[in-house]
Amino acid sequence: FFFQAEGVANFSLSWCHWMMAAQVLEAYTACRQELISFIDEANCAPIMVRLAWHDSGNFDSRITAWPDCGGANASIIFEPEIGYGANAGLVKAVSYLKPLKEKYPAVSWADLIQMASACAIEVTGGPKIQMKYGRVDAPDGSACPGRTSRGTEDNAGLPDAMPPFGCGAKDAATHLHNIFGRMGFDDEAITALSGAHTIGRAFNERSGTVEEGYGDAKASQYSKSGCPVRFDSKPGVGMPGGRPWTKNWLTFDNSYFQALQQSMDKQLNWFPTDAALHEDKGFKVYFDKFAASKEAFFEAYARAHKKLSELGSKFEPAEGFTLPMQSNSDLGVLCTLALGARGALAAQAMQAMLARVGVSPRNTKLLQP
Repeated sequence: FFFQAEGVANFSLSWCHWMMAAQVLEAYTACRQELISFIDEANCAPIMVRLAWHDSGNFDSRITAWPDCGGANASIIFEPEIGYGANAGLVKAVSYLKPLKEKYPAVSWADLIQMASACAIEVTGGPKIQMKYGRVDAPDGSACPGRTSRGTEDNAGLPDAMPPFGCGAKDAATHLHNIFGRMGFDDEAITALSGAHTIGRAFNERSGTVEEGYGDAKASQYSKSGCPVRFDSKPGVGMPGGRPWTKNWLTFDNSYFQALQQSMDKQLNWFPTDAALHEDKGFKVYFDKFAASKEAFFEAYARAHKKLSELGSKFEPAEGFTLPMQSNSDLGVLCTLALGARGALAAQAMQAMLARVGVSPRNTKLLQP
């Protein structure tokens, strides 16, 4: 039987395999909904984005073999990678995801990590990213890239916020080009991805780049308990402390690019890699563009985030699959089933499965051969 669903997947499957595919789709959709609720309640969006980025960010386009090339394969859950200095504190994010992985074993670790990141962007008011799933997990710690394997002095090629830069660059702009160029990103994408600093904070206990640390006693003016930081104006900061890049650091918008227009605040971060975005001519054109238009930023960011989330990934099926985009309006998926004698039974199963993931049956087509 041939099952084809735009926005869901394309499979050539036996009847049993088709039903298994439907169950996987249902598990992924349910997992996504739980992630959105959890991230919203725990106010933990920034660390979820950081976990996914650091899993993807060791990708090396010069290496073709999987999983040696790195990228979004969940190697970050293993030692020694999770213990690298740049990944300090990310064991907390992994622990957040473990109960969901246990509840939804059909969802791979690599998919779960990237799904959480996309949900985190959405929860904080950012764009909805049409993600692709089906990533295969790295088998164990043997897949972790070595600390110096990407031509950097440490951290498997992840970017540094401040000099000295591990790639040997003499300035921050060159460092950004070296690190993100290795992953295949251009100036627009590098600038857009940097804009994700609109959410999150730096901590002394993690990066050591700031004096502020965990808790209210070590918090900046904008990271104390009770600070109004959420995009929906609801209370909550998660764990207080650290120093953010923006005043409303649980709101995904373009305020990161407007920091200069609002005059720099010493209670906010602005590292050499941030300054490079408005000092380097190649970056500045996009920095100014995103400062002027949140819509332009969201469009570029969603495109770059999706690319980052797929770097180095091995998908099964090879083309991957996507989930129906969740929205307040009617969700529709156009389905074509060539089913022969079992058409009626398949129609019932299909409509029941689609209803559970919020898809309107009236948008479903069944075609008999």
